[in-house]
Amino acid sequence: MLRIGLTGGLASGKSTVAQMLRDLGASVLDADEVVRDLYREGGAGAEAARDLFGESVVGPDGRVDRARIAAVVFGNPEARHALEARIHPMVKAARDRFFAEAEGRGAPVAVIEASQLFEARTEADYDRILLVTAPEDERVRRWGAKGGDPEDARRRMAAQLRAEAASARADDVISNAGTFDELRRKVTELYRSWTGQKI
Repeated sequence: MLRIGLTGGLASGKSTVAQMLRDLGASVLDADEVVRDLYREGGAGAEAARDLFGESVVGPDGRVDRARIAAVVFGNPEARHALEARIHPMVKAARDRFFAEAEGRGAPVAVIEASQLFEARTEADYDRILLVTAPEDERVRRWGAKGGDPEDARRRMAAQLRAEAASARADDVISNAGTFDELRRKVTELYRSWTGQKI
């Protein structure tokens, strides 16, 4: 089974590519979903966030408010690293379980979608790294179209590895600067090259 790490900057199209890979037959796990589960009321991630930042990052429902966390960590590298040191081992454990289950099912390809893959320095845990890129202005526009604040987008993007540096560390790079159909064609061709299918 091929283990793929899928990453890319904010609003680059990672989730769209992940769904396309799923449609082609890959097993896919979104590391962000794992983190959301960790941040639920009573979750280990919520406990870690409380320990580090107090009740100010917890919403009225008892769950960690990710917008509040973002406001704290994306402008403070020390706070971000402290949180990552607590959360990343939990995500790694979930990832290892996912890979074992996917392999047990006979999946040809298993994909982890992880926005902080390079920042966490986890490349060695995968057979290949797929990076999705898109122009910065387009990413800010997409973030805004989903109701996000453009300044928040730029803060988050500043906390991620620049596209040039990320590209140098990736095995495969897909540019998501064109149409949906163009992106799907690129993803399909790449998946078939991974699995040895004829294009």
